Amino acid sequence: MMSSLYTPKQIASMLLVSTTTLRKYEELDLIPDVPRTKSNRRSYTSIHLQAFTTIRALLQAYSVNVAYDIMRKVKQGHKDEALWLINKQQYNIQLEKMRVESIVSMLQASDFSSLKGRQLKEQMSIGEAAAAAGVNASAIRHWEKEGLIQSERNPDNGYRVFSPYEIRKILIISSLRKTIYFIGQMKQLLNDLDNQQIESVEKSFQSAFQNMHKKLNEQYQAAAQLVAYLNALELEASEQ
Repeated sequence: MMSSLYTPKQIASMLLVSTTTLRKYEELDLIPDVPRTKSNRRSYTSIHLQAFTTIRALLQAYSVNVAYDIMRKVKQGHKDEALWLINKQQYNIQLEKMRVESIVSMLQASDFSSLKGRQLKEQMSIGEAAAAAGVNASAIRHWEKEGLIQSERNPDNGYRVFSPYEIRKILIISSLRKTIYFIGQMKQLLNDLDNQQIESVEKSFQSAFQNMHKKLNEQYQAAAQLVAYLNALELEASEQ
C-alpha cells in the first residue's frame, strides 16, 4: 500500500507545533527513521504522522518522561512493555482517586483517625506522613517552608513530628495540590477547614475529581493513539 508523504511544514501545521519540535522528537529517537529526498530533505510518511500524533497525545496525558519512555520502547520493538507502561498509569490514577475518596469520607465524618483502614498515629514522622499522603517527604518540607503546616520536634532525637491536626492538613494539601496551584489559595482553604466551612473544602475536592476525570479521558485518548500507531507499524511490517 502506497504511503502518503509529508513535508515537516505540513505535519507541523496539522499538529500545531513547530518544525523544530518535530526535529527534536526525531533527535530524541522517538519516531521511526526518517527517509531523505535526493536533495536531503526529510520525507515523512503516514507512519511518522501517526507517531507524532501519538507523542502529542501522550504528552497531554502523561509526564514527559513517561511519554518519551513509551515511544522509545515502541521504537526499540518492545510493544508489550509500552502497553504495560500505559497500564501502570491507569493503575496510578485509580489509586489516586481511591485515596482522595477516602480523605473526602474522613472529612465528611470529621474523623481523621484512619485512612483506608490504616490507623493514623497520634504523632507521625515526616516519612510516615509522606507515606500516608502519597507524596515525597520533600513536598512536606516545602509546605512547611511556605507556612501551610507546622511540625514539632521529637525531644529524644530532634526529628520532625506531626500532630493529627497537621496530618489532616497534609492529607488535604496532598489531595488538592493538582487543583489549587497558589499558596495563598491553599492557605485560605485551610483556614476554611479550621473554621468548619466544610462546603468550601468540598467544592475544592469536586474540582479535584473533575481534574482526575479529565486526566483519565486524556489517558484513554493517548492509549487509543498508541494502539493506532502500533497497528500501523504492524501493517507496514506485514507489507514489507
